[in-house]
Amino acid sequence: MKTKTTPFSMCSEQVRPSFIRDILKAANQPNMISLAGGLPDPSLFPTQHLAKSAYRVLMNSGQEALQYTTTEGYNPLRRFIAERYHRQQGLAISSEQVLITSGSQQALDLIGKLFINPNDAIILERPSYLGAIQCFSQYGPRMLEIDLNKNGPNQEQLTHLLNSEQVKLFYTIPNFQNPTGNEHSLESRRATVDLLEKTSTFIIEDDPYGEIRFEGEALPTLHSMLPEQTILLGSFSKTVAPGLRIGWVIASSDIIKRLAVLKQASDLHSSHLDQQVLYDYLTHYNLDEHIASIIDLYKRRRDCMITAIEKEFSTNVHYSTPNGGMFLWLKFPSTIKAMEVLNRSIKEGIIFVPGETFYAEKAALNTARFNFSNTDETNIRYAIKKIGAIVRAMEMEERPKVKWWPLP
Repeated sequence: MKTKTTPFSMCSEQVRPSFIRDILKAANQPNMISLAGGLPDPSLFPTQHLAKSAYRVLMNSGQEALQYTTTEGYNPLRRFIAERYHRQQGLAISSEQVLITSGSQQALDLIGKLFINPNDAIILERPSYLGAIQCFSQYGPRMLEIDLNKNGPNQEQLTHLLNSEQVKLFYTIPNFQNPTGNEHSLESRRATVDLLEKTSTFIIEDDPYGEIRFEGEALPTLHSMLPEQTILLGSFSKTVAPGLRIGWVIASSDIIKRLAVLKQASDLHSSHLDQQVLYDYLTHYNLDEHIASIIDLYKRRRDCMITAIEKEFSTNVHYSTPNGGMFLWLKFPSTIKAMEVLNRSIKEGIIFVPGETFYAEKAALNTARFNFSNTDETNIRYAIKKIGAIVRAMEMEERPKVKWWPLP
């Protein structure tokens, strides 16, 4: 008699679980302070305006909004996105180059399906967005990592991999990267484009945080420099509301057509009702004013967190000062493991994400990501004080013990 086995696919077995999703369950415990998730502050969600938009859509075009629609998405919304890019960054794109997706996470999945075969080489920043690592892993690529310097990816390592491998994709987050908060300089962006245009490698430019800028001028997208070889991803999750699950892909018409076919096989189309409600909101209210309120609050919280870190942590702890976005990146002394800091922090009612979860391989165990967007300043100061005390105590534990010998 044959032994029964569960016929799960190789694809499903290759997907690693999300540590962040697991740890967010702990965030739901009473009185737990979370610096873990990449969550926007819900007090900023434009609930009243969205309610009015939903009412207008259902009353004026409810039958259409509740019906099936085209896979590519609601064309007025696609046109709005294209025109906003043109107005803000001078990108000459049409609505036909915009595909609406169920968040940018679906965009990553569709790109993986379109490009990646088992054992293909793709390049990721080190560290990189956990959701992308998780998504791409199901297609079985070789994920090659390059270090992030202060101003962007290590160009020497990028050059070496492009010269030594047949690389399909380079996945990058140039603006306020998740998890480090890193921003690529203009010089780094130009250097990256100069390297990639000599190859057949496509750039996946993920940009969910670019409009949440605290300081400095907006820098040109990689797409604006190399449009035929760059796939640009965006999302309304950080600027309006993540529950709408509306993101988009900007790419050449040929790639959009191919992605649309894959999306048809996946979900037919993203929510037609949500797309129409969002479009109504965008055309009746001022998105730029709303984003300005997000920037004001998150900048104050970033500054609060940095001030607290400088006060409560030893000089052996290094941290990033992002010009925007939602995250700080910390490096503890090499002897301090962030997972152990987390375990002790949980006992104090505080959670964050150890940095080792953001590496495809060769994780740095002494790193951590702190989120400042979804915790008020009082709780930020309290959490950093507690974590700082834990790290200082661990530093003391790691100091070599001095042996005292009795006098003769």
